[in-house]
Amino acid sequence: MNQVSNLLRIKGNDVFTVGPDISVVDALELMAEKKIGAVIVLEDQSIVGIFSERDFARKVAQNKDLGLDVSVRELMTPGVFFISPELTDDECMAIMTKQRIRHLPVLKNGQLIGLISIGDVVKSLIEDKDLLINNMEKFILGLGYGE
Repeated sequence: MNQVSNLLRIKGNDVFTVGPDISVVDALELMAEKKIGAVIVLEDQSIVGIFSERDFARKVAQNKDLGLDVSVRELMTPGVFFISPELTDDECMAIMTKQRIRHLPVLKNGQLIGLISIGDVVKSLIEDKDLLINNMEKFILGLGYGE
């Protein structure tokens, strides 16, 4: 099992943020430019929400007349779940599954130090399982297990 701190070491600590009063179209342009699925919404250096492609899609489905000039505040998800860098990828998957979310901001000492996605967690879990299978095959076949 990998800890979140290891995932961030591999993927990096870049986190893109927007203010709550930025227009949805500006936030979407940033997300497209950076090839990301979500941005953290900050107000006065405090996290007040997260805005994702999923938030946008759901709001448009509910209101076909929704303009792109509305603020992110109107579409963002408030009440963000946070994690610490000490959590494992298994623990993150459990949180994401239970809460039905795809992104988890990582806080250390109250500071935002990263953002992991479900893709990051799945990749880590697959790598862990592949390593375990490889080691088990070596053990069963007697091929240098433990070397």
